[in-house]
Amino acid sequence: MLVFALASCGRGNSQASSSQKQQKQTQESPQKSALAAVEESLDKAEIPSSDLTVIKQRIEASPDRFFDLLTKVEARAKEDPYLLKRVDKKKSLPQDYEPGDLVLLDKTGLSVSRPGHRLRKPAYEALVLMSEAARKEGISLLVSSAYRSYAYQVEVFARNVKEMGQKEAERVSAHPGASQHQLGTAIDFGSITDAFAQTKASAWLVKNAATYGFSLSYPKGMEPITGYVWESWHYRYIGTDATALQDEYFLGVQCYLIQFLDARLS
Repeated sequence: MLVFALASCGRGNSQASSSQKQQKQTQESPQKSALAAVEESLDKAEIPSSDLTVIKQRIEASPDRFFDLLTKVEARAKEDPYLLKRVDKKKSLPQDYEPGDLVLLDKTGLSVSRPGHRLRKPAYEALVLMSEAARKEGISLLVSSAYRSYAYQVEVFARNVKEMGQKEAERVSAHPGASQHQLGTAIDFGSITDAFAQTKASAWLVKNAATYGFSLSYPKGMEPITGYVWESWHYRYIGTDATALQDEYFLGVQCYLIQFLDARLS
């Protein structure tokens, strides 16, 4: 258990006074309780046991840093409930959900594949900063898809089913309401094909996206966990504190962090 490691940390010097020991115990008790609550949420999340063990070990090794990041992430989630909302094959968005702060990317200086792309304001502002940084290194980050309405998702999924059949369509696209794109914080970059992984833009994003709060949603080899094939082009904005929490404690896997937060905050 997570609390086990902390229990050993409370052994004071044999010469310490009883009042000092009591003070230490009082200070440690809230953190023990907090770690127990974290462990409960982790156990509810759908994380494979081997990875779950590593996550718990990382938290045990550095609990102060973990809670510092978690406090910031939870505060952001409470201010903006949809920023870190779980959206996947098991949890969908309402048909009528549309973000109220969508920004049109036309004439913003961003590189876009066509007119009409929109993003939520926080994702847009982060993308502007990220694109400027990439441009200074000679990299162009082409936005090929962003916000998708529920109605548009219906069209996309139906088209994929017609072209490749139901089973394959479900590996490469989401049922209406189950797409991160409806959140207005997900972006598909470049060609939206596996060829994107071989580009300079992809290499730059792998190295730098987290600095700007963007996280790869569907990593390679994670289809049994995410439900989708590898999408090297699909990034979701979750904020810089969340990407730090994800990379330092949740093995760099977005869905582990999101499932944990869903179990903890719901």
